[in-house]
Amino acid sequence: MLHSAVSESRLDNHPSATAAACADSHTSADVFNQVLAEIRARREEFDAKRHVPKDMVARLKQIGVYRAATPRCFGGDARSPSDFLRLIETISEADGSAGWVASFGSAAVYLAALPRDTLARLYADGPDIAFAGGLFPIQPAQKADGGWRISGTWKFASGCKGADVLGVGIGTGNGGKPLTAVLRPEAVEIVENWEVIGLRGTGSHDLRIKDAFVADEWTFVRGGTPSIDEPLYRYPSIAYAAQVLAVVNLGVARAALDEVSVMAGGRSGITGAPKMADRAYLRIAVAKAEATLRSARAFFYDATDAAWDSILKGDAVSPEQTSLLRLSAVQAARAGAEAVQTAYLLAGTAAIYDGHPLQRYLRDAMVVTQHAFLGEGMYDGAGSVFLGVPPMPGYI
Repeated sequence: MLHSAVSESRLDNHPSATAAACADSHTSADVFNQVLAEIRARREEFDAKRHVPKDMVARLKQIGVYRAATPRCFGGDARSPSDFLRLIETISEADGSAGWVASFGSAAVYLAALPRDTLARLYADGPDIAFAGGLFPIQPAQKADGGWRISGTWKFASGCKGADVLGVGIGTGNGGKPLTAVLRPEAVEIVENWEVIGLRGTGSHDLRIKDAFVADEWTFVRGGTPSIDEPLYRYPSIAYAAQVLAVVNLGVARAALDEVSVMAGGRSGITGAPKMADRAYLRIAVAKAEATLRSARAFFYDATDAAWDSILKGDAVSPEQTSLLRLSAVQAARAGAEAVQTAYLLAGTAAIYDGHPLQRYLRDAMVVTQHAFLGEGMYDGAGSVFLGVPPMPGYI
């Protein structure tokens, strides 16, 4: 099994150590490494365009990103959460924006709440479907015969310019849970307004719709009961949505600390000070950053594997396990950002220039921490569960 092979390799400490462990069964390690090299070579392009282009999304499909969470009954891989998270971590080490866009390959877990006949139509041409959603703010929709009439504007639709289908959040007006309506890109206007400091290549633009009709069978409750009975769709979907974003910072942090290691073996500074590796304070700081990052990473994958093992045994994932997934996700995001900040500070004046890799890592890592799923309130939710009091709504 891939999971056991990964856990026995250096991948536990360094995500890019074994490309074959992240590549799916359809992809060779050579092809996987070629795609990673292309991502590194094009990350400036992604920033300039403010999105990951469709031809790069096609390359991500080639290495199995967008079939990873597609049901096996529709030709997908339905890979374990740990396998997919390691895949995203490795892509994120090459580029945070590409990793963020690739992370939405997990959205097929959400889509599994669509009716089975709708899923058959969605995957009729193959399992490699890229989904992007601008789910908030929830917009009111008008009930129509057999569906809904939808208008409005939605924010933060990461990866929308390369998506095969798009989702938007709608309110039903009857007190029920909001729905996600699924549309083809031609029915949606992309408002290109992603002007940000970090994760520039994610293309997290607004979506705008004017009086579109969406049939009932193309709507679902996000995190709702799946119509597919396979192990992956018993994994807590909202917690998974937080995990696939948090893991981006584990990859970015790995890249940042590796960058400092390369710099440390170089020549002396312009002031004549010893080279970086000969400075005790720098060695201490790097060791502390590695310990913090690896500890958070171990907690992250331990919580993931514990929940998955419960599912494979036929047990439900407990509220306590779901809480640990949420807690480990926010901790991974924060520890990753802290490691990147440490690397930036240790690099000195070299890191202040636009073209230095640590500039990119710093900007990207700090944006990851700002996502609502990874905010400070997640610690409150986890603390509530530890102490036996009700957590905030939606936490579990």
